[in-house]
Amino acid sequence: MPTPEPLQRLPGAGHPRAALAALVAVALLLGLWGTWRAFAPSPANAGEQLRQQARRIEALEQRNATLARSDQITRQANADLQATLAERDEEIAGLRADVAFYERFVGATGQRRGLSVHELKLAPQRDPQLWHFVATLTQNLNRGAVSSGRLQLALEVTDGGSMRRLDWNVLRQQAGAPGIEYSFRYFQQVEGDIVLPRGIRPVRVVVRLLPASGAAVEQSFTWSAATTSAGG
Repeated sequence: MPTPEPLQRLPGAGHPRAALAALVAVALLLGLWGTWRAFAPSPANAGEQLRQQARRIEALEQRNATLARSDQITRQANADLQATLAERDEEIAGLRADVAFYERFVGATGQRRGLSVHELKLAPQRDPQLWHFVATLTQNLNRGAVSSGRLQLALEVTDGGSMRRLDWNVLRQQAGAPGIEYSFRYFQQVEGDIVLPRGIRPVRVVVRLLPASGAAVEQSFTWSAATTSAGG
């Protein structure tokens, strides 16, 4: 009988471990690929996520705008409150000054004085030559007695280096202009307007009181003192 030929081994049949490792690697890759397909966002899911993020950004921006507006309103309200408090403080100070003024002339311990000008204030008008004045007249020497008469102003000015006085007729631009009437028991504010000629520099204002009976009374105020509160 013929001798059988020996069986030939297939290539790689002698390395079973290598074949097993290859199979494991292939299975692992297939598993990773399946996992990625299962959990990776599809194009539709990605679009929805983008829209959600856009809505969230819009909501946050709206919230920031609301908070900024609320902060602005709070700041404005606080500023308005501070301004109101300042006005109230100024009003209270003015009322206290008025009370002290009344007590000085009406109170039993007030200093007795005859007819006088307690205060004079002038304020500029739209026309730079036109000025409005307010004179506060007082008297408490004769309690209960009525003081009446007329008030006139005069102005001491410099004009071209020389000093001169402008009387009531010039300031009122009317020849024989009558003074402004007053009549009071303790005090009264008398007001009116004067016109300043061009090119002059006011230095002093003279208030002249012409009572119905008795001698005239004159008091002078510097221009700067009389116009301080008006910014003149």
